[in-house]
Amino acid sequence: MTVDAPVNDLVPAPGDTPDEVLVAGEWRRGTGAPAETVDPATGRTLTTVTGASAADVDAAATAAARAAADPAWRHLPPHLRARLLHRVAALVDTHADALSALQTADTGKTRAETLALVRSAAATFRYVAAAAETAEDAVTPSRGDYLTLSRHEPIGVIGAITPWNSPIASDAQKLAPALAAGNAVLLKPAEWTPLVALALGRIVHRALADEGLPPALLSVLPGPGTVTGDAVVRHPAVGKIAFTGGTRTGRAIGRIAADKIMPVSLELGGKSPTVVFADADTETALAGVLFGIFSSSGQSCIAGSRLFVHRSRYDAFLAELTDRARALRVGPGTDPATQVGPLVHHRHRDHVAAYVDLARAEGARVRCGGAAPDGERYRDGAYYLPTVLDGLPPTARVCQEEIFGPVLVALPFDDEDDLVAQANGTAYGLACGLWTRDAATAWRVADRIDAATVWINTYKQFSAATPFGGMKDSGLGREKGRDGIRAYQRQKSLYWGTGGPLPWAAA
Repeated sequence: MTVDAPVNDLVPAPGDTPDEVLVAGEWRRGTGAPAETVDPATGRTLTTVTGASAADVDAAATAAARAAADPAWRHLPPHLRARLLHRVAALVDTHADALSALQTADTGKTRAETLALVRSAAATFRYVAAAAETAEDAVTPSRGDYLTLSRHEPIGVIGAITPWNSPIASDAQKLAPALAAGNAVLLKPAEWTPLVALALGRIVHRALADEGLPPALLSVLPGPGTVTGDAVVRHPAVGKIAFTGGTRTGRAIGRIAADKIMPVSLELGGKSPTVVFADADTETALAGVLFGIFSSSGQSCIAGSRLFVHRSRYDAFLAELTDRARALRVGPGTDPATQVGPLVHHRHRDHVAAYVDLARAEGARVRCGGAAPDGERYRDGAYYLPTVLDGLPPTARVCQEEIFGPVLVALPFDDEDDLVAQANGTAYGLACGLWTRDAATAWRVADRIDAATVWINTYKQFSAATPFGGMKDSGLGREKGRDGIRAYQRQKSLYWGTGGPLPWAAA
């Protein structure tokens, strides 16, 4: 597919972003409170976005309900919805470099990572397009003189609330299947990082226009969660919420959803264990553990933030891991040599630092890091050094609570039962990494660990075709995979009589 739209028409350069939001298919200034979005590498204000107020949300939701019911969209065959998604994917790919630069400025992530996230978003739209075009309903076995069918139809209006740590990929993960399922979407990006979601909104807006579809099928509504997010969740026109973020907010959304009798999908926090068994390959395990916790500066729900090493290898492995963590290159995301960029915001950097101070108070040994880096290069940014802690019991708060930063806590284990008890001894159940040469051990322990995703001799690898979600306080529902579209639909059963009048009421 050829796309000839000029880059600046859809994706502005960092610092040149307009302050408009997308409400009911129209670009205009929000009527909510203004919020600065800041480059965390420099502390420089990129732009000020005036957020969406509750009135803006109401206008967007009301228009979205009309757009979702419009026969031009409601009755559009799946293969034509798929064409829209392919168009979006092509536009994202065309503007990948500009989107990557914008996300690096807004989040501090390295250009390598933001480009990968952009490519992932385009791939998600393409995968979901293929799944939409090939999805099937069912003729179910009949139990009488009737034909029975099970079919799926759109819910109507979806509220998609996405986090600040991987904006465009998270946006696509919700937006693509919701549109494929025939819905309209209110996209509420994180207040700290709205710029890429707004750029994606411009891309989808262009694609809807190209296909002659209702523009109000997507609104992009940045603003505080307590104002904009709350209005989205509570609005009577919204029929489902798909949320990625903290467990506390997820619980609050769940309570509102219960009152509305509304389905939700909640992808929440994590405190994921990564496990090095006695027989693990040293280099593979070292590289995997480092990547699992320190890539994305530890700002990942699936970060391998608790390291368990068999006691027979604990001292040697931790010493080498600490040396390598100390050598990781910290710097701005625009520097190709950077491995660990700044945290997303100075307030979040202070939050992470407070956890390390708490660990010290609880008796932790700080093997490396434990502070912001020194030097002119780091003076104005939200940087924090890769940090390795040990010497704490598994019940310590830093072993139990999600820190969401470049902080790893290490603990030894003696045998499999000891490991499973410690690994499962938190409220979370999102992910796990296992490092072993023994297939039987990997299979057995993967089965015993309370985690919805288990990586074996690798970490943080994803496929759009493989479902993702959480257990316990890490959430409910699944995204991705062929059934990901069905999560944004409701099921209807049809009975078609073939046997004449019902005997009970026949003349």
